[in-house]
Amino acid sequence: MSSAEIIRRCEALYEDLDFTAAREWKAAEPGRKVIGFMPIYVPREIIHAAGMLPLGIFGGGDQLEVIHGDAYYQSYICRIPRSTIELAITKRLDFVDGMLFPSICDVIRNLSGIFKMMFPEMYVRYFDVPQNYRDEIGGAYYVEELHELKRGLEALGGREITDEALRRSIALYNENRRLVRELYDLRAAEPWRVPTYEAYLLLRAGMVLPVEEHSEMLRAYMAAVREEERPMRDNVRIVLNGSFCEQPPLGLIKSIEMAGCYVVDDDYILVTRWLREDVPVEGDPIENLARAFLHHSVDTAAKYTEREEDKGRYLLEQIRRRGAEGVIFAAPSFCDPALLERPMLADRLKEHGVPYISFKYAENSGQMQPIREQAGTFADSIKLWGDTGS
Repeated sequence: MSSAEIIRRCEALYEDLDFTAAREWKAAEPGRKVIGFMPIYVPREIIHAAGMLPLGIFGGGDQLEVIHGDAYYQSYICRIPRSTIELAITKRLDFVDGMLFPSICDVIRNLSGIFKMMFPEMYVRYFDVPQNYRDEIGGAYYVEELHELKRGLEALGGREITDEALRRSIALYNENRRLVRELYDLRAAEPWRVPTYEAYLLLRAGMVLPVEEHSEMLRAYMAAVREEERPMRDNVRIVLNGSFCEQPPLGLIKSIEMAGCYVVDDDYILVTRWLREDVPVEGDPIENLARAFLHHSVDTAAKYTEREEDKGRYLLEQIRRRGAEGVIFAAPSFCDPALLERPMLADRLKEHGVPYISFKYAENSGQMQPIREQAGTFADSIKLWGDTGS
């Protein structure tokens, strides 16, 4: 199969707001259940070990007109909660048996409460994470959170989630994360082979497909692009930061590269890369998942940073590791975590002489020309002077 055929399928999955692939998976065998989750991170291994399908709910994008959802949130709130409510009210999520709302911000916390009131028959859980990274404190708390999630899914599914099932699921997700890292490494080494909008669509496909099928898709895509001839352009290498929750429209992702920027690292769909190392399959699987979160997870605005001097360290590591020449801060309008963190990250970039620009978007942004012009000017300035004077 060619890379173009794979990406066409990914784009069809991306555009399908009725989640047909997940509906068909559920209908294929009696008793199957689907657990939706909002962006950032949830331990999909536990859902998979329960025999359920983890389904990423990333809002309605730019295809969904929000009518009912606007009645539930103020106008100065980001768009993703409103479009998620719209998906639910219009019965696009009527086949989902549960929803997990990870600890991102107060808006998503409140959204979990709204879902509990609106859909009392659904298993709804706000999935909290530790803000202390010592094993005996935050670790003990998080282990209990994972056990509580496990007990909730066992009650919903009517069957025990065994340690052996958890180990099998951990191994499958370790493999999937390795393949995603390989994809990101390939894009960083030869970004003309892996356009960012294709990498993005591949990761979005993984939000609606079983992990086994998604891993096969990643293998097939990388095998195909390594054999294909693609033109190399004189683009600058940038890291994109701030898009970890509400996702940008596909047109925005394409516009940045069309403006002369190769995105060599980003924070799109972080659930696929949240754990930076394999989770051990030997020993207690719940404790292994907890320790992986505490000690081997990425940094992002929605994750607590204990020491002020650590702020921005992960971003600088991304820049060095990927050979990036600048940073584009792209955050959703009204995203408190991203917009509050941005000045602190910008200060770190100034200290290290890294050029950057910033803009805001909404998942239904329609006008891409100003963003493309801004990104193009940024790319040209790096080529000419190596600095933007940001």
